[in-house]
Amino acid sequence: MPKPIRFLLVEDNEDHAELIRQVFDSHRLANQIDHVTTGEEALAHLEPRAEQPRPDIVLLDIKLPGIDGLEVLARMKTNPQMRTIPVVVLTTSNADRDRGRAYEHHANSYVTKPVDFAQMQEIVGQLGLYWTICNEAP
Repeated sequence: MPKPIRFLLVEDNEDHAELIRQVFDSHRLANQIDHVTTGEEALAHLEPRAEQPRPDIVLLDIKLPGIDGLEVLARMKTNPQMRTIPVVVLTTSNADRDRGRAYEHHANSYVTKPVDFAQMQEIVGQLGLYWTICNEAP
């Protein structure tokens, strides 16, 4: 049995966040999912603290109020204490510019959320299975 993985979900759309949680539950992935809705909350959550373990993976929307997801990603990847945390950009944006900027800031993956509910379930399920079963963290 793989070790449970702690995800940080940075998503301001509550419907998308709930769907992601449901998909993880339906695939019986024994993971902790912490959820924040803004870039500021994400950066605060990522700061090392004894009472809160750091996430193993960040699922990051880029269209956020305040500090956007690309800025969160840039700050994470320039911070020695955060740079090794894998970041999966999970967003509705399929713009080449956003995808390019995400990879320039060292995103580990870029996934465009489909509009279709069933496709969204399938993609999130595969994403969760990959990161919990297939991927080997440093």
